[in-house]
Amino acid sequence: MSRESVSPQLPELNELKAELQREHYKLRYRSVLRSTIYTLIVVAAVAVLVATIWMPVLQIYGSSMSPTLGEGNIVVSVKGSDFEQGDLVAFYLGNKILVKRCIAGPGQWVDIDEDGTVYVDGEALDEPYLTEKSLGDCNIELPYQVPDNRYFCMGDHRSTSVDSRNTAVGCVAEEQIVGRIVFRVWPLPDFGTLG
Repeated sequence: MSRESVSPQLPELNELKAELQREHYKLRYRSVLRSTIYTLIVVAAVAVLVATIWMPVLQIYGSSMSPTLGEGNIVVSVKGSDFEQGDLVAFYLGNKILVKRCIAGPGQWVDIDEDGTVYVDGEALDEPYLTEKSLGDCNIELPYQVPDNRYFCMGDHRSTSVDSRNTAVGCVAEEQIVGRIVFRVWPLPDFGTLG
């Protein structure tokens, strides 16, 4: 029996360089992939925080705010506590979020005549956003003084809206308010600021 010596075949220098480059590429790819995933997770977390804490995004259901807002509109609200007459506000009522227009603030007097004209502190409101006026579902005693830390809010579709004119909703407390509606993002043709 003859023994032949078998020597291991060593790779050539070019093969070693190519293998080293492949390993470096794998490490770089993994590093970039990992940092991309971490970045996406952080961006998503920040977006969720912004959307829930500072700028809640809401979808409109119902027709109480037509023609200003329609069923299915998606709007962005901004947290805050200083609301002015005419601002659109979102607020909690039970387990629902309603959107209405701020008509009067704390201490102001609200009166509504039979044809639906709204008076705040004796002056008739100019309401260009309405298509029709109506006394609507009103079971409060008028004139009505808005309590401290509360807002008198009404829907723009006055004949169907259940709002501060009815004791089922009443005046909105500051702690109920989600925020002021400032922007519509859907539908795209109506994209823009709201007032």
